[in-house]
Amino acid sequence: MKSIRNDFPALAQMVNNNKLIYFDNAATSLKPKSVIEGVRDYYSSFNSNVHRAGHYLSAKSTKAYESSRESIAEYINAKDSTEIIFTKGTTESINLLADVLAKDILEDGDEIILTRMEHHSNIVPWVALKDKLDLTIKIIEIDDKGELLIDDLDKLFTENTKILSIAHSSNVLGTINPIEKIVKIAKSRGVLTIIDGAQAIVHEKINVQKIDCDFYCFSGHKMYAPMGIGVLYGKKEILNRLSPYQKGGGMIKNVNYDEIIYNISPYRFEAGTPNVEAAIGLSKAIDYINSIGIETIKKHEQSLLNYASAQLKGIEGINIFGESAAKDPMISFNVKGVHHSDLAMILDKFGIATRAGFHCAQPLFDYYKTKGNLRISFSFYNTLEEIDVFVEKLIFAINMLK
Repeated sequence: MKSIRNDFPALAQMVNNNKLIYFDNAATSLKPKSVIEGVRDYYSSFNSNVHRAGHYLSAKSTKAYESSRESIAEYINAKDSTEIIFTKGTTESINLLADVLAKDILEDGDEIILTRMEHHSNIVPWVALKDKLDLTIKIIEIDDKGELLIDDLDKLFTENTKILSIAHSSNVLGTINPIEKIVKIAKSRGVLTIIDGAQAIVHEKINVQKIDCDFYCFSGHKMYAPMGIGVLYGKKEILNRLSPYQKGGGMIKNVNYDEIIYNISPYRFEAGTPNVEAAIGLSKAIDYINSIGIETIKKHEQSLLNYASAQLKGIEGINIFGESAAKDPMISFNVKGVHHSDLAMILDKFGIATRAGFHCAQPLFDYYKTKGNLRISFSFYNTLEEIDVFVEKLIFAINMLK
C-alpha cells in the first residue's frame, strides 16, 4: 500500500494543515506518476499532430495514439481497434450517439428506455431530442435497495422501442446493474443497447463482447487517466452505417466543393485535432491498472466499502442510499437534522474530500424526495485508517451541527 500511495503525488499534500484524505473518486480519480510522465513525455519528445504528416515526430505521435486505441480495445475485449472512438468523455460519447441516432435511426413516435438512476449525461441528450422528434421516454424504476425492477422491464417494450440506454452502475447508489441480462432482453426485441460505463470501468473487468451491447461509453479521468479523454465503443457493423457527428479535418476520405466521401469508423467520428496526450495517458493508466490487477483492486475496494458501511451504520440518524448486494465502492448518505453540504464543508477543514449535492442525478433524488446527500467513494489507494479518521471527524461534525 505504501508503494501504491507513493505512485500518486497528490496524496502527499496537506489540505488545511491536514494530510489529504481523498474520498471523491467517483467524481474523478487521482493520477499516478506513470500517467503524468506519459503526458509530459509526449509534450517533451514528440509533440505533433497525428495522421497528417510524414515527418518523424508525427509518425511517432500517430503510432502512440493508435497504440492507445489498440490497448483500449484489448482492455475491454473489443473485436478490434476500429471499434474504439476517442471522445472527450462519457458525456460527449452519449451526445454523439443521440445526435447520429436521431438522424439515422429514430423517427416520430419512437420510444427510448432509461432508468431512474441515470446520470444527467444519459438523460439530457435523450430528453432534448423530444424537441425535435415526438419521442417517448420510459423509465425502469428501482426498489428500496436501489436495485432496478427487472421483472417490470419486459412490460416497457413495445414495437416502437428503439433504444435502451442504461448505467452499468449508479454514481449515487453504487448499484451494479445486471447489464448482461438486461441487454439480452433488449436484443431479443431488436432494440439498440447503450451502456454508460463511467463508474464501472474503473472497478470491473469489462468484456463488451460478453455483454453483447451495441455501444459502451466511459471516461478516462475516472480511471486514473487525464481529463478530456473518453471512449465510445461501438460494433463495427453499426458504426459504419451511421452519419458523422462533427465535420472537419481527418474524418473524410475525399472532398471537393460538390461532394464529401466520409472515412470509415473510427476516423469518421474524430473530426479535428484529437487529444493525443490524453489518449496516451489513458493507455498508461490501463498499463498501471493491469500491473496491479483489476481483481486485486476490486478486492481491496470492497473491503473498504464493507468496513466503511459497518462504521457508518453505527452512527445515529444515518440514512444510506442504496443497499444493493452488488455495489461499487461508494456510500451516499444523509444524517437526520444535518445538511449534507455543511458536513462536506466541515470535513474539508480536516482535509477530507467528499462530495455533496445531487451528483448530476436529480430524477433519482426526486424518487427519494430529498435535495441531495453526501457521497464518499473509494479507490485502491485509500486505506482503512483513512476511514477511521473520516468517521471520527464526521461524528465531530454531526455533533457540532446538531
